Parts: sequence; structure tokens; C-alpha cells
Amino acid sequence: MTTHATGSDPASETAPALPHAPAARAVRGTCPSPFGDLLLTGVRTGGGCALTSLSLPGRPAAPAVPEPDRAEEAFAQARRELDAYFAGRLTRFSLPLAPAGTPFQLRVWQALDEVPYGTTTSYGELAARLGLSRAETRAVGRALGANPLLLVRPCHRVIGADGSLRGYAGGVERKAWLLTHEGALPPALV
Repeated sequence: MTTHATGSDPASETAPALPHAPAARAVRGTCPSPFGDLLLTGVRTGGGCALTSLSLPGRPAAPAVPEPDRAEEAFAQARRELDAYFAGRLTRFSLPLAPAGTPFQLRVWQALDEVPYGTTTSYGELAARLGLSRAETRAVGRALGANPLLLVRPCHRVIGADGSLRGYAGGVERKAWLLTHEGALPPALV
């Protein structure tokens, strides 16, 4: 396994403090979806809100920031984009994002943005795109498992090398639904 600046497993790095200083105001809201209401958390920015997490119903919310204020209006852009995605009119999100994670996790999550709508990639292929060794594929899987921005950072597009649908924080059934919705999986396989 390649060692990094810390000399340790990249997936075991300690998450830094949130990139948004304490002066930033944490907010939360909801957005309707075919799965039920999505829980959105974010921080107010000069012109709106940067999304820190998106959680599916029935799943634990990502630990974004303690006790955010309820502020539905802060998520107007997120709601518009999520509505367009579920209606089949949006294939790439352009929301401001501010997830908290280790440098390794942030690198893996950013790489998800390059997996096109309607396609899939394997954990090993994603690791290779990042210049990581085959041995580091599991670290990529752990980073994907910690992705706080489900749907927006499309970890659902990462599948097993054999084509199987593996782990997804939202559940494998939702992963299959999302891939079918995007046309990456034929309806007969769901």
C-alpha cells in the first residue's frame, strides 16, 4: 500500500475541522423525492447555501454541524436541481458543496463528479483513476461509504468489478432505482 504524507492508511486519516468557520451559520431543510423527504444540511454562504450533507429517509443523517437552524429557503437551488434530476431533466449537479472529510475522502468524492450520468464504474477503476494501487481499493470503498452527499456526489454509480450492486448508504434497492432512473441499469435487472 502506498504511504501518504502521514505514513498511514489514507482512509484512516482524521477529518479536519469543517472548512466553514464557526462564524458560518449551519442550516437544515428538506426536499421531497421519490424516496420521501431528503434531509439537507448546509452552511450559509454570501450568496446562498453550500450543501454539507444530503441524507435519505430511514438512514442516519451525516454529522454535518451541531444543531443547525431550520431554513428551508436556503435550499432553493438544491430543491430545483433535485426536482430536475428526479424528473430526468438534470444529469449533473452544480450546487455549491462543503462536505467535511479527510483530504483522501475529499479526493475520492471529487472523483465521483467525473463518473457520467447513465454510466457506472467499479471501485477498482475509480482507485486507478486516482492513481491508487489495487490494495487501496478498499480505502476507496470506505471513503464512498462515508460520502455525506448522496445523489449529488454519485457514489451510487460505483459497482463491483463483476457488475454487482454493492454497498450503498441509501440501500442497494435505492442504488438499483437510481441506476435504472439514469439508464445505467436495464429495468429487468432491478
